[in-house]
Parts: sequence; C-alpha cells; structure tokens
Amino acid sequence: MAMAEKNIEEIGHTLAHLTVAAVRELWPGSQNAIGPAIENGFYQDFEIAGTITDADLPKIEAKMRELLPKWTGFEKREVSKEEALKEFAWNKYKCELIEEFAGEGKKITFHNAPGLVDLCKGGHTDNPAKDIAPDSFTLDRVTDAYWRGDTKNKKLTRIYGLAFPSKQQLDAYLLRREQAKKRDHKILGKELDLFTFSDSVGKGLPLWTAKGSAIRRELERFIVDEEIRRGYQHVYTPDIAKLDLYRKSGHYPHYQDSMYAPIVIDDEEFMLRPMTCPHHFELYLDKPHSYRELPLRIAELAKLYRYEQSGELMGLQRVRSFCLADAHIICASDEQAAEEVTKALDLIVYVAGVFGLKQGTDYRFRLSLGDRANTEKYYKNDAAWEKGESLLRALLKKRGEDFEEAKDEAAFYGPKIDVQMKNANGKEDTAFTVQYDFCMPDKFDLTYTGEDGKQHRAFVVHRSSIGAIERIVAFLIEHYAGAFPLWLSPVQAKILPVSEKHAAYAEEIVEHLRSVDIRVELSADDSLGKRIRAAKLEKVPYVLVVGDAEVEAKTATLEGRAGKIGALPIADIIAKLKEEIRTRA
Repeated sequence: MAMAEKNIEEIGHTLAHLTVAAVRELWPGSQNAIGPAIENGFYQDFEIAGTITDADLPKIEAKMRELLPKWTGFEKREVSKEEALKEFAWNKYKCELIEEFAGEGKKITFHNAPGLVDLCKGGHTDNPAKDIAPDSFTLDRVTDAYWRGDTKNKKLTRIYGLAFPSKQQLDAYLLRREQAKKRDHKILGKELDLFTFSDSVGKGLPLWTAKGSAIRRELERFIVDEEIRRGYQHVYTPDIAKLDLYRKSGHYPHYQDSMYAPIVIDDEEFMLRPMTCPHHFELYLDKPHSYRELPLRIAELAKLYRYEQSGELMGLQRVRSFCLADAHIICASDEQAAEEVTKALDLIVYVAGVFGLKQGTDYRFRLSLGDRANTEKYYKNDAAWEKGESLLRALLKKRGEDFEEAKDEAAFYGPKIDVQMKNANGKEDTAFTVQYDFCMPDKFDLTYTGEDGKQHRAFVVHRSSIGAIERIVAFLIEHYAGAFPLWLSPVQAKILPVSEKHAAYAEEIVEHLRSVDIRVELSADDSLGKRIRAAKLEKVPYVLVVGDAEVEAKTATLEGRAGKIGALPIADIIAKLKEEIRTRA
C-alpha cells in the first residue's frame, strides 16, 4: 500500500473514533458499533440514545474539532476476555465482538484516547492533533444501517464522514461531487422525464416514459441490427420457467438469495428467470447439430428479474427488473471459443466507440477470476478453471489490452472479462461482460456431431454486448449529462412558430419531419424566448423557428446546441439531420 493511501486510511480510522467520542458526549448512553475507514473517509454505526439527523452533523463536527487538539496519541492495551467484557458491559455490540474474537483465538486490544476507550486492533495516526487538520474533514450524511449488514438485526444509525490529508483536497472532492450531481442519472432522469418508479408497482421496477422509451428503442434496434450483421441469431424465450431448469443449471443453489421466490402453478414450481442461459441451451438441444453449424450465436434482448437488496437499489443502475442484451455462443473447440471471445470484445469496443466512450477513461477491462478453495460459490473443476483463466489472460495479452485481475469475481461456472465503468458518483459497476463456461456443457449435455461422425462436447461463451439496457442508459445519461447525440435524443427537433399566425406552417413542418422518422414536437405556448430556453433545458438538439420570413421563403431558422445555424430550406434541414442520425455522430 502506498504511503499516501496508508495515511488517509489511518486518518479515516482515527476520525471514526473521534466521532464516537463526540457522539457519546453529546448523546450520553449511545452505543457505538463498528466504524471503519472507507474510500474518501469513514463511517461509524451507533445505537443512539435519542435520534440523530443530518441537521445534527454541524454540532457533532464542532465537538470533534473541540476534542481534536487533546488527542495527541493512542495508548494500546492487550486485555483478557473477562476484562474486556467488564469494560464494555454497557455495549452489547462490543461484547458480541469480544466473544467472537476470543472464540477465534484473536488478541483483544483496547486503544485509549483522552475521554475514550474503544475496542480496536489499531491503525491510527500517531498524533491526531498534529496529523489531522481541523478543516480537512466533514461529516457527510446520516443513514440507517443494520448490525452486521443483516436486516434481521437491530437497525442502527450510521454517520458518514469525508476525510482528506488537506482542506484543499476536501474542497476539490466536494466540488467534483457537486458537479457530478449535475450528471446524476436519477436527477436528470426525472428532470428530462425519462423514467420513474412507483411504490404501487414495487421497488426497483422502473417505469419508462415515452421519452425514455424512445432512447431504449433506439439502443435495442441498434444492437439487434449490429449483432445480426455479425452473425447472431436473435430469438425470444419466456420470462418464466420451471424451477427445475435452474436447479439443473446450478443457478438456483448459487443465486437463490438474489432470485424471486418460486411461483406454484398446477402443483409445479416456476421461477421468474434471473438468467437466459438455460433457455438458450434448451433451444440448442431442440435438434442435433453438426460441427459445420458452429459457432452458433444465440442472442436475445431478455427480460430478467433479480431480487436485489433494498439498500443496493439505485435508479436505473441497479434494479430488480431489467433487459439484458444477452448471447450464448456454442463452439466446437477451445480455439473457436477463444476466437469468439475476441469477436465479442471487438463488438463491445465498437459499441463503446459509437457511444463516445474511451478505454482507460470511461471504461477498463478486468479479468475476473474464481477461487479454487471456494467450492460453495464456484463449480469444482480445478483443471478447467486453470485452463479457462489462462485462455482469457493470454487472449487479453495477445490483443495488447490493459487489464487488471480480480480474484473471486468470476461467475460460478467460469472466469470472465468484465468491462468496468464508473457512474457520476464514482461508483464502479460491470457494464458489459464476456464469460468462458466449462460447466454448462456438461450440465446440459451440449454436444455436436464432429467431422468423424461422433458426438463431441461443445464449448460455451456467454456475453453481453451493451449489458443491461437500464444500466447502459444510466451510464449514457451521465456520460452525456442528459444531452444525448441526435440519434438517441428522445425529441430530436422542436418547431417554434413565432406567433399564432405561423402555426399552420409549423404544423406542416412537424408532419414533414415525422414522415421521415425524425422525432419532433411543436412548441407554441408562452413567449418565443421562454420556449427557446425551455428547449435548451430539455437538451433538445435542434430548434426550428418559423416567422413571416420563413413562411414566405418556405424555410426555417435552424439553431443547434452550439448556436444559430441560419435559415435553410426544410429539405436541407431534413438532409442534415438524417445524415447526423445515420452516422450516429
């Protein structure tokens, strides 16, 4: 760990303790639970004797700054289990941890600071009063949390704090975060009327408005057409299947906690599907296949359902119902599978380029590996894991890709190459993925007739090209700050008549643009200036203003996001917009 990283982690850990001291002084009788350093700061959990809200944070901060000059160091003590339990008889959370540590044979250590004794293994700054600038930290927000992250346990109050080596770095972070809010897809999605959620429908189940649906439709058409051009066979399969299908695939035991509960119909158990793979394998098994047909690329825009925890739900980024641009490629050999992985990566890089995303800046590759020792999470076949991971690693190196490796991030049936993207708030998620599968061909007995006339085991590559439609829309909203390129904009042009007497001509233009599949709206209410400003706030790419001169000349004055273009014949305007749409500029 680099020194700068170590120092900031120590600062965060120290400030978590300082938060405990301040809260216990201000709310006597409160019990502190855990409080680690995290990226950009720390958090501390409490069972508060009373209540704490965001409005209380300045008061707690003031107390922390009052105490800080007295904190010139920590005194470490190793104590017995009995002594530790006696010291923390008032705190059930610390007592539970003490019993746990003692049972595991771990040493029980206290760290003392002026006015505070806490159970802790260490990792603080040597001299907090000297090492921590009073203006380099701030308390950020108050949220609910559950003891040990389990919703069955006591609900606690969590205080998040931000911590940096200096005030300048804290201020810079706060400025970046404020700017990121302007790109937050949850905020822009509402402002631009793209999607919504309803408690009556259910958490994590997005409702797409007409404008949001226009973006989604363009993405779906784009990827289906592109995949068909690249030799994929697009199919439709049901959103529901017998539970036994997922028992057979292994998804039910491995993903049971993130699947919806089974539905009983006619004494049989069914499941809303969390994955598409078993459906596509059943399609493959419908008839025998020859080596001449392979690779067989089966693709689908598939509706999937996963029970994400309430605390994990976040706008379109993480939902319970989503549409995945999914595909399963049945191959005749390892060599063919490797070639298909490369082609899938080519498609992903192409798609990212169309969206204007740059590798290394907007996304990065990650080789996600399994853990041979974790047989509960991963399919047991050490030789196959070694072969699959080596194949993907060699493939990435041959392509000359920059990538990092991440242990314990693989699918249960094999390693994968993930395309990682960060949202406006800096949180990273997997956007697209390509997976090597050595498990499902055995489970589903996927075979093909070889050149020798005998049956051979097939190989499988799983891949998503643009990932989940919901997640990529969230990324793109933030990437474009809501100002979508013309081909994706829900409204591509607005027609603005100067006055009522120009309305008939404006209507003619609307019909003309609509007839050539340009998404257009007429805006006639309010003053012209207000309508132009409204169109800019709605991030409409083009505005066509029509007044006396335009009616007479059969033109329209065209204005784009970059400024006024001028009066042009309607045919020329259409040609310009259609070319921009065609090229996805």
